Amino acid sequence: MDSLEQKRAENLTENMTEILTENSTEYGTENLAEYETESSTEYETQSSTEQTTEYSRERTTEKPVSNTNAESSHDTEKLMKQINRYEKGMRNYHWFLIYLAIFLLVIWVLFFKIIGITHMPNLDMTPRVDGGDLLIFYRLDKNASFQELVVFEKIIPDETKKRLMVGRVIGAPGDTIDISENNRPIVNGNILVEDMIYYDTPKRDERVNYPITLGEDEYFILVDNRKEGLDSRYFGPVKKKELLGTVINVIRRNKL
Repeated sequence: MDSLEQKRAENLTENMTEILTENSTEYGTENLAEYETESSTEYETQSSTEQTTEYSRERTTEKPVSNTNAESSHDTEKLMKQINRYEKGMRNYHWFLIYLAIFLLVIWVLFFKIIGITHMPNLDMTPRVDGGDLLIFYRLDKNASFQELVVFEKIIPDETKKRLMVGRVIGAPGDTIDISENNRPIVNGNILVEDMIYYDTPKRDERVNYPITLGEDEYFILVDNRKEGLDSRYFGPVKKKELLGTVINVIRRNKL
């Protein structure tokens, strides 16, 4: 069986050889070369076309990746801008809070430690100061001088709460104060000459004994309205610790 198949294969090989020989003789060497050249060109063209198609597919496939990267980069840049704006806003907010705190601190020091503002609570200082006028006083000056206008707090007899008051200093520490029989104030033996006072200065309370020699931290204060106002004739000397400050300016109510 095997020898039979082997013979058939040999016969088939011989037939193929004869056919190839005949074709070679019939077409000639030149035609065979042209055939080989055409085959080679066709193969190269086909290969080039396949490569171009392959490259186009790769480019087409890469485009979405490039677009994705561009979109991702744009989103990242947008996010960074938002973060920068937020950080800048927070820095500005922090500086605003710092400036606000400094401003409030300056205002607090200025108006609660250095300068004070109050209104004239009554008519005790008429005609120089009317009721309702604004008084600006200097808190750091507690060493009041003669004839200076001062703001002070005092607990007057028969009351338990401090009362805000305004008056004029006529006696400083070490001075001796008295009131004459014709109702004129006497300081260190000299009768005061007061051009702007239109009332007499009578004694007001038996609890104040004249003459009075003021201590190291005591002031004798009188109001300009000697007829109706309350002052040291009624409640005695004012302690230095009770002084709030000396008046440096008066803003008239009728000019507001």
